[in-house]
Formats: sequence, structure tokens, C-alpha cells
Amino acid sequence: MFKGAVIDRPLVSQAFLCQDNVVDIARSLIGKTLITFSGNSIRAGLIAETEAYAGSSDKASHAYLGKRTERTSTLFMPAGHCYVYLCYGIHSLFNIVTNSAEIPHAVLIRGVIPLEKKFVKKEFQPFYTQLSGAFNGPGKLSNALNIGLNHNRILLNSTEIWLYEGVEEKLPQIIAAQRVGVAYAGEDAKLLYRFYRSDYRPVKPPM
Repeated sequence: MFKGAVIDRPLVSQAFLCQDNVVDIARSLIGKTLITFSGNSIRAGLIAETEAYAGSSDKASHAYLGKRTERTSTLFMPAGHCYVYLCYGIHSLFNIVTNSAEIPHAVLIRGVIPLEKKFVKKEFQPFYTQLSGAFNGPGKLSNALNIGLNHNRILLNSTEIWLYEGVEEKLPQIIAAQRVGVAYAGEDAKLLYRFYRSDYRPVKPPM
């Protein structure tokens, strides 16, 4: 439906998402702009929290040891595909596939900060739904941006979901931490593969 840029920033390049180091990508995604179009509504947020999952070598990854199922087959697609799965049968969790095809790296997007309407181009503002509240959790994020299983296996920068460069001149400090809810991964649970902005309140993992 929409032609041209929704905001006055370039789309995140395929070359960026094809990089080998998924941890670097997860950190660098902080501050970039995630935009969706659904039900005649544009919604957007600045990425505020991410987690890296390093595929076959990462015990916390759905594709650990190259595990390939109907669900995880999305992870083996080329960079830029959306990997969306249900958690506890309720929450849609949104991931961005990275690296080359057959290398199942992905970044879970855990939280966003709502994008102010002023950054949206005037021709798109009538469609823009300004989010309000805290979207500090992957389930909250997907619900706010209307991301669901229908987005699984589609490409970013399509007609439904886009990833733009950020709109801020300078980012706050980025903090590295352990991932949430992956105690089953043993030593890999201690890896500092989660990143979030210092001006953002992440959900505190259980002790």
C-alpha cells in the first residue's frame, strides 16, 4: 500500500543483517526503528532491548546442534526473514534472522520505545497509531505492533514490516547482560548476549 519511506531514514541494509557476528548485530540493532502496517494502522517503536542467539553452537538457540523442525526451519532462511513463534501458546515472539542461509542465527527483539508521531512523514501520519506505555517484553512488543504468526517467514522491508535506521542523533549507553529465561542452556545462559538502553527499564529476570 505504501510507497516511499514511512520516516525520513534509510532502511537497514541486507549487508548489515548478513554479518557473521550475531552478537554485534544484536547490539547494533538498539536504536533502529521497527515499523509495522496492519489493519490500516502504522505502528512504530525504537528498538530498546535485544538478545542474540548463535544457532548451532548456542545451547539457548532453538537451532542448537543444527536442530531443524517445521518451526525452526525459518532460522535457516537468509538474513532479513522474520522468525515468529508462540511462547507458552500465548505470546508471539519476534526475531530477525541474520547471517547467510543455513546458518541459523537470530536476534530476539525484546522491547521498544514508542516512536513519536513527529518523525513520521506527513502523508503517513493519518495512518499512524501512537503507542503509549512501556513495551518492555517481547510479548508486549508484538501485541503493541500487531506482530503475529502471520509474520513468520516474511521478509523485513516488505509491505507489512520495515526496519529503518534510527532517528536519534546520539544513543544512550548500551548495557550488556545475560539473557532471560534460558537457564536450561547451562553455561551458555551466562553469556552477555542481551543488550538494552540505559534509559529503558527491562523486565528483571527471576533470581
